[in-house]
Amino acid sequence: MKKISLLLIKFYQLLISHLLGPRCRFQPTCSQYTATAIDRFGLAKGSVMGVKRICRCHPWNIGGYDPVPEDYT
Repeated sequence: MKKISLLLIKFYQLLISHLLGPRCRFQPTCSQYTATAIDRFGLAKGSVMGVKRICRCHPWNIGGYDPVPEDYT
């Protein structure tokens, strides 16, 4: 499931994201953050981290540099 999830994120990044244009307020982008989190912490924890990050990505948030942490807390 982890590999399938990472492939779906890569599909989104390569095909869909470019059609929508740049919208993410963070670096790395929310999709890259989620992919890294899934790769580092597994599908369950990484997905939760990705959803939390996407929920913070809105017009009222300044955004900025927000890397995946080394440890899951």
